[in-house]
Amino acid sequence: MKKKILTLIIALATLSSCEKFLDKRDPTATSFDEFFNTEEDLRRVVYSSYLDVFMEPGDRRLLFYMSDGRSDNAYARIETDHHMVIANGNMTSNARLAEYYWTLYNKHVGRINTYIANIDIPYVENESIRQKYKAILEALRIWHYFRITEVWGDVPFVLVPVTLEEATPPVTPKAEILDKLFEMSNDVANRLPENEGTTNAYMFNKYSFKTLIMRYALYNGRYDLAATLAKEIMDSGKYQLHPQYASLFNYQADKTNKEFIIKFDMESHNNSATNSFEHLAPQYKTGNGQSYVVPLKSLVDSYWTLQGRPIDKCPLYSKQEYELNPKLNRDPRYAASIFGQGDLFNKEKIDIYDSKSLFYYQNLRSSRSGYWFKKFVDEADAFRTGGNMYFPLARYAEVLLTYAEAKIILNNVDELAKSCINQIRQRAGLDMSVADVNLTVKSQQEWIDLIRNERRVEFAGEGLRYSDILRWKTAEVVLNQPALGHMRQRTDGTTDVLKIEDRKFLTHQYLWPFHESSFQVEPNLIQNPGY
Repeated sequence: MKKKILTLIIALATLSSCEKFLDKRDPTATSFDEFFNTEEDLRRVVYSSYLDVFMEPGDRRLLFYMSDGRSDNAYARIETDHHMVIANGNMTSNARLAEYYWTLYNKHVGRINTYIANIDIPYVENESIRQKYKAILEALRIWHYFRITEVWGDVPFVLVPVTLEEATPPVTPKAEILDKLFEMSNDVANRLPENEGTTNAYMFNKYSFKTLIMRYALYNGRYDLAATLAKEIMDSGKYQLHPQYASLFNYQADKTNKEFIIKFDMESHNNSATNSFEHLAPQYKTGNGQSYVVPLKSLVDSYWTLQGRPIDKCPLYSKQEYELNPKLNRDPRYAASIFGQGDLFNKEKIDIYDSKSLFYYQNLRSSRSGYWFKKFVDEADAFRTGGNMYFPLARYAEVLLTYAEAKIILNNVDELAKSCINQIRQRAGLDMSVADVNLTVKSQQEWIDLIRNERRVEFAGEGLRYSDILRWKTAEVVLNQPALGHMRQRTDGTTDVLKIEDRKFLTHQYLWPFHESSFQVEPNLIQNPGY
């Protein structure tokens, strides 16, 4: 009886933010069985399991593009969005973010456990529908645990609804959890549909879920598995690089490309308006743009030259010339991804140093760095209250670069690995008469430097950078430097750079703290070192 009561409490208590999708048909229902008994009920709970953590277009704390503000790529200006707190090293066991994310992820795991345990209750016309939804729920639970272990390490690992007596499970080592997750992942992937649906395209299919497994195999040092999965996804022929890089991130191709693998489409959030223009764009005459997260000089300088060389190793111009003019002989992905001083925005020239301009860098809703992301900012949204943009949570480009990185780390850079990098560079528009990676012999460290930078510029503003600097153990270097913005040359020949803030990163911050309040309800938790 206690188990039944707790199951009902968990199921009902965690649905408050999804009421419009999970309203009970019978408001007098008092048991879980009464609420969860039709195919439509099953569809709605699967839908709701995506919404809050993965598909909420208005919550900046959760949006993938906002999380670049946790890294050396960008600056996020609102403390309560949490990204700034992470980037400047102020994450403690009292920080609200530790409680917020821990509670949110585990709330969803508990809810999914309840649904999976009761998956046989709803009536369905076709049993394959039940099995598809069960596999999707299991895939989502695996995704949650990948995210939880990434930042907390050793945690309780629970796959069933718990009784009151079992509500404080012991901590399981991360390595043990990962072994189980990868074992489960293979089984789940093989039970998912082969192809994405004409509707519900955002839901997992076999290959979109394998893309997720591939990502976390790479993140967790399982390079053989990452390469194998990447090759399988490539061989499926279901995805391809879109010919024009820039058009992926606006209304030119957001809905028509074959590159997006895990989709954040309009159906995934009940067609509610998207807010990327408000979040990323400059304040303009409409007042919509809020510049909540903006690029830093560190990211700008990471765009190599048109010939595929670092800006401090190109004989054509000096490093300072490249710093002062980011578009000079540069990788075209820079202009496709970032804009700032001297560029046109809605036919108006940007001057971040003019105090009378809306673009003035000291304005509250302007960019303190003097740069903005161009990705996911379409001027068609400038005079609208919201957009209808599709976003990628994973792209085919990630598959190619994952295969290449895995092979590089394994010190087995085969022809396919080189081809993967070249495909990315050629699509970007680099001068392949020089940028072709086959043209020069490289040491393993040179390959590592190349692939890491290639990931950074290819996925700038797409939320992968923070995970990358954690797994590469480079956060202690790149986040212990000031957050800087635009660099300019004065009339006397000297230069100055906009400085936003000092940052710090301590080595114990590779793992997040458990919030102090968590120990009151989960006494078996063990605080991560340093907090």
